[in-house]
This record gives sequence, C-alpha cells and structure tokens, in this order.
Amino acid sequence: QVQLVESGGGLVQAGDSVRLSCAASGRTVSSYGMAWFRQAPGKEREFVATINSSGGSTYYADSVKGRFTISRDNAKNAVYLQMNNVKPEDTAVYYCAANRLRFRVPPTRFDYAWWGQGTQVTVSS
Repeated sequence: QVQLVESGGGLVQAGDSVRLSCAASGRTVSSYGMAWFRQAPGKEREFVATINSSGGSTYYADSVKGRFTISRDNAKNAVYLQMNNVKPEDTAVYYCAANRLRFRVPPTRFDYAWWGQGTQVTVSS
C-alpha cells in the first residue's frame, strides 16, 4: 500500500513562486513514473507534468511549460513541483500521482494507479 501526501499549497499572488512536495510512504516509488495533475472547480482533473523513474525525462502541459518544473528525489521517496510566475488560472487542487500504467501523450488521470489527497493552490490577481 502506497500513501502519497502533498504539501506546500496555499494562497499566493500572481507572479509568485510556489513549491509543492509529494512524499511517498509504504513502499519506494523510485522505479515508478510520477506526475502532477490539477483540478479546478467544475473542471476535469488535468495533466500538469510527469517525470520518469530516474528523473531524466520530463513532460509538461503546454499551459505550464516554461513556468513549472517537476523533479524528484528518489533517496527521499519524493517528487516536487516548482511553480514560478503563477497565474490566477493556476488555481486548483494539485494532486500527486505515481505508478504510470499507460504511456499516452499527454497522460490522463486514468493512467496512474496511486493518488494523493491533493493540496489547494489559490492564486490571487
């Protein structure tokens, strides 16, 4: 059983930077692809960024490319999302996901087996 716990969300202003963390417990996730998704009120959960098991390959949604960076520390069993120059449209609950089951491009919410409970990020203008 894997538990994923996100942290680092909160209320920020447009243009600020935020760093989200996702800590895994129960088993090591170092051999699994991991990702961040987000869900705004009334909208579907959407892909944000993904990283492969070694951390050597990443992929981003067009809406965050150049502003967000996904990284991981396998020694700490964790994945991170550095969010720079945030915008009001980045407001959402951000979810960490692990164990990529299918390799669709872009990934969808159906492609990952394990999920965290989410952390709220609210960006004020």
